[in-house]
Amino acid sequence: MQIADITKKMIAYSEGNTHDINHFLKVWSFARTIGQLEGLDGRTQEILEAAALLHDIACPLCREKYGNTNGKYQEKEGMPLAEAFLKDCGLSPEDNARIVYLVGHHHTLEDIRGMDYQILIEADYIVNADESHYSIENIRHFREQTFRTESGKTILDSIYLG
Repeated sequence: MQIADITKKMIAYSEGNTHDINHFLKVWSFARTIGQLEGLDGRTQEILEAAALLHDIACPLCREKYGNTNGKYQEKEGMPLAEAFLKDCGLSPEDNARIVYLVGHHHTLEDIRGMDYQILIEADYIVNADESHYSIENIRHFREQTFRTESGKTILDSIYLG
């Protein structure tokens, strides 16, 4: 299955929730761009893009079950949902496992291993900074503490710190 097919399937999965759809499409766009600018190999790029599309797959369930979309709830509930979603997508078991791992850790900022993980964190933050109206101080701090890719820093700076 191609990324376009996963995108189509994820849009259908979202059942018309335009906020969720717009969010994951924006994160996917930034992740795709940063990954390409950073020169990821094709396999890692595909894993990154799939994880970006699925990273908030648990939000509807979390809203229903917990009344909010707290990041730790998303990580906990997202892993089994992502695993089930990817079951028939035609990716290798290793790629599926990595995507599920990324979905289950996209709010965990410690022990970030792999460019796919790093870029997913950065892309999600870029979008969340706008959607949640983060302060300039928050953005500067997060940039200094968490951003590692030159492309992610450049994009963040261009949007928020110009």
